[in-house]
Amino acid sequence: MTAVLHIRNIVKQYGEARALDGVSLSLPGDSYISLLGPSGSGKTTLLRVIAGFERPEAGEIHFQGKRIDTLAPHERGIGFVFQNFALFPHLSVEQNIGFGLTNRAVDPILDDALVTRRVKDMIALVGLKGLEGRAISQISGGQKQRVALARTLVTEPKMVLLDEPLGALDANLRTSMRSELRRIRERCGVTFLHVTGSETEALAMGDTVLVLERARIAQHGDADTIYNRPCSPAVARFLNCYNLLSGRVEGENFVSPVGTLSLGGLHQKAANPAYAIRYDRVSIRSETASLGEGETGIEATFITSEYTGSAVNAFFMLADGSVFEVEQHLSHTPPSTFEPQARYRLAWKREDALVYA
Repeated sequence: MTAVLHIRNIVKQYGEARALDGVSLSLPGDSYISLLGPSGSGKTTLLRVIAGFERPEAGEIHFQGKRIDTLAPHERGIGFVFQNFALFPHLSVEQNIGFGLTNRAVDPILDDALVTRRVKDMIALVGLKGLEGRAISQISGGQKQRVALARTLVTEPKMVLLDEPLGALDANLRTSMRSELRRIRERCGVTFLHVTGSETEALAMGDTVLVLERARIAQHGDADTIYNRPCSPAVARFLNCYNLLSGRVEGENFVSPVGTLSLGGLHQKAANPAYAIRYDRVSIRSETASLGEGETGIEATFITSEYTGSAVNAFFMLADGSVFEVEQHLSHTPPSTFEPQARYRLAWKREDALVYA
């Protein structure tokens, strides 16, 4: 797939703090890209630099073969959907969507019939038919999100930047809008770059997922690779589905403060050694149970469990006082009960672990 956007060694600094530290990436055309990262990692700053709302101290941005980092935002051909939607409260749904066509600095459309036709087509695309005359105060959060998206898409940008577009919606709306955003993008045939702090959202939506960590791109790849093979302890920790143990590799073992684990999983290079095992790869057994062939594990004290509907998450205390989490999917097995403060053996296949050293 041909790349539509190339970013080379972008640096953005606020005083002594670097919000972006030599970021480089290429984004394919006609695709959905998720940009995932913790708060303060530089996600929104990167979006604003691409859009032209912020000027970088160093680096270049090329879009569709043309350098754009020296251009004003309205000259870049890139749309931006703000987190708070930034709609005009004194205008109707229809007027909000058509605003960019009639008021843009480059080639405004002055033909009222053409504007009406374009707005009507966009309203049908995003599912707002029948709400054209409504005031912004009279529509729901999900409908406001669609208006903001339609207002951007009606100007026919070649790329759309979305700054946590689902963050202001309730849980049910967020879930339904995921598929809606993907459907709309596919029909428009443009690239969406979607910033989010939710690992679930990023993995569910992105054809490609970028992980931003401490002002740098830590990893990029498809959702399956990011989820199953995070490239560093930091990425694994942010995915919120891995237990991480500190320690060191000694021969065929990983020696940690909570026990010695025999190795057999994927080894990756990292500055700080760590051992990672996913929550749902661990089984809980009696303290006296033996390990099976190809298994390793540790002993721990049960603290409490949390019911989430489709799963039960059990929490255990390790020897060093850290907490170890186990996820049991209820579709696989009926819920188990454990005795508070009792000791259990936690076991998993050696090949399921990720070792960073």
